[in-house]
Amino acid sequence: MIIDSLVNADKYYRLHKNFAVAFDFLKAQELKALAIGKHEVADGVVVIVSEKEGVAAEVATAKFECHNKHIDIQLCIRGNETLGWKPRNFCRSPQGEYNDEKDVIFYNDAPDMFFQLRSGQFAVFYPEDVHAPMIGEGLIKKLVVKVKI
Repeated sequence: MIIDSLVNADKYYRLHKNFAVAFDFLKAQELKALAIGKHEVADGVVVIVSEKEGVAAEVATAKFECHNKHIDIQLCIRGNETLGWKPRNFCRSPQGEYNDEKDVIFYNDAPDMFFQLRSGQFAVFYPEDVHAPMIGEGLIKKLVVKVKI
C-alpha cells in the first residue's frame, strides 16, 4: 500500500507500466468537475468516479475487499474519507469465494489500521492489500483508478 498526495504522483510512475498513464490523466483533470461514472482512459486503465455519503466503519468493513487482477488507486476528490487496511496474508476468514467476473473477494476480518484521505490524497492498493473504503460523514467524492496487472 502507498499513501501520498497527487502532487507527488510522478514518484510512482516506474512501479507499473500504466501508472504514468493513470496519474497523468488525474493531473490533467479538473477533478471536482469530473463526471460521476466510468471513464475508459487507456487499455488497462479505467477510472470510476463516485459521490456518496460516507458510512460507518462497521458498514464499510462488512465489504472488506481486495482484488487479484487490478491495482486500485483511490483518490479523494472532496470530503474526508477514512479507509481500513490489512495485509491479505493476515486475513483468515473469507466471505465466500473469489468472484472472477468482478475481480473481488471479501473478508470477515477486521482492519489492522484506519487512515484518512483528504482532497488530493490517494492510496494505492495492490492485490495483497485488503481495504474498506468510504468511511466517513457527509458527502465524499472520490475516484478509483483500476489498473490492470
